[in-house]
Order: sequence, then C-alpha cells, then structure tokens
Amino acid sequence: MFTYQITIEYLGTNFVGWQVQKNGLSVQEILEKSLSKYLKDNIRVVGSGRTDAGVHASEQSAHFKTKYKIIDKNNFLNSINFFLSKYPVAILGLKKRQNGFHARHSAIERTYKYFIINRSSSLVLEKNKAWHIKKKLDVKIMKKGANILKGTHNFSTFRASSCQAKSPIKTMKNASVKKNKHSIVLTFKSKSFLQKQVRSMVGSLKYLGEGKWNLNDFKKVFLSKKRKMCAPPAPAYGLYLTKIKY
Repeated sequence: MFTYQITIEYLGTNFVGWQVQKNGLSVQEILEKSLSKYLKDNIRVVGSGRTDAGVHASEQSAHFKTKYKIIDKNNFLNSINFFLSKYPVAILGLKKRQNGFHARHSAIERTYKYFIINRSSSLVLEKNKAWHIKKKLDVKIMKKGANILKGTHNFSTFRASSCQAKSPIKTMKNASVKKNKHSIVLTFKSKSFLQKQVRSMVGSLKYLGEGKWNLNDFKKVFLSKKRKMCAPPAPAYGLYLTKIKY
C-alpha cells in the first residue's frame, strides 16, 4: 500500500462540513468518490481536521492509502481535478509519504484565518466569504484581547458543548488582528483547536471591538471557563483553514 498526502482548497458554503454525513454533501465524500473512481480503488480520505458547515479552506491537508503507485503527479492532478470540476473543490498538491504518516496525528501546527469586512456598504465580492460588520470596530483593543489568548490556557469558554476533545487545555502559538482599510484579518495558530473555538474567540473579540465588553470583561469571560459566558460565535463563512504544518 502507498500513502499519499494531498492539499485541498474548497469553498465550504454549500457543504455540510468536511466529514461525511447523512444530511448532505461533504468535502470528504466528494474526494473519496472522485479518488475511488479515478484510481479504481476503494479510497478513504483522512483529513487533518473537521471543518464545520460553511467553513472554507485554502490549504486543507489529508491523506489516503492505495494499492496503486501514482507515477505522474501532474497527470494525477489534472485528471482528479477534472473529476472534481463541478464542485468548488480542488486538489492543489500531492506528496508521497511514509506509511506511518497521518494527516491529523502527524500535524504539529494548524493555522486558521477569520475575515471581517468592517464597513457600512453591503458585501458583493466577499458575500458568504467574510463577516460583514457595519459598526466600526476598535482594532487596537481587539489586538489587546488577542494577546490575552496567547500561550497555554484552559479554553473551555470557547468550547462547543458537543466538543469531544479530551482536554480543553491548548497552546495558542499566535493570535493576531490586522486591519487593511475595511478588511480585518484575525489569525490563530495552534497544534489543535477545540470545536468552534476559533469562531467563539472571534465572536468574543468582536464584542470587545464594538464596545459591548471592555478588556476586563473579556478577561473575566475567558477565565470563567464557562461556555454560557461566551459571546455568540462568529458565522462559519468568514473562517478559513489556511495551513497545516508537519
């Protein structure tokens, strides 16, 4: 058996998420069907993580095993992307890996970016691709809030009730907020994240930026470790999985 890593780009708007589900079409299902058809093998695709319904990826990572050796990488990419062409999904890269490689367990860092458009005018190009917030946000205080999230902490406040992670303790390697004209980009880096953690952190930073909370309120909510204290999570369509590091 041969093990291959693939990097994938997708627009999550009309998917039920990454993982195969009975209630709709998933990215994993499309990839497995397309790869199985192309390779004439029963392919199971394992992703680096499960993105929720509506979440996008510019560089998701996954692996699959097959009894066939892929000789021509370019031919594979051209052919498999032809199979995928009717969906907003593309395989960007292919890499042969050792049999012990695992897209999820071998990852040492994941990067998520969240995009906000902060202006009064309606969104056209970024519709369903960024969170439109009309009220002007105080980016300086949002940056201070993001700094509080850095380091090793108990992130229970930002953890979905359905989260199955064994521990709420995570190490946030980076949490930053950058503004360019009307665009605000929040970046988070960690080895792993809790379910809905990023969207919950963004929702809470938004409360901070619009003045519903001050910095002490934000700290109290974070340190409370109580989900009910958290601000409403940011919508899924502004979130992108952008990098998996091995």
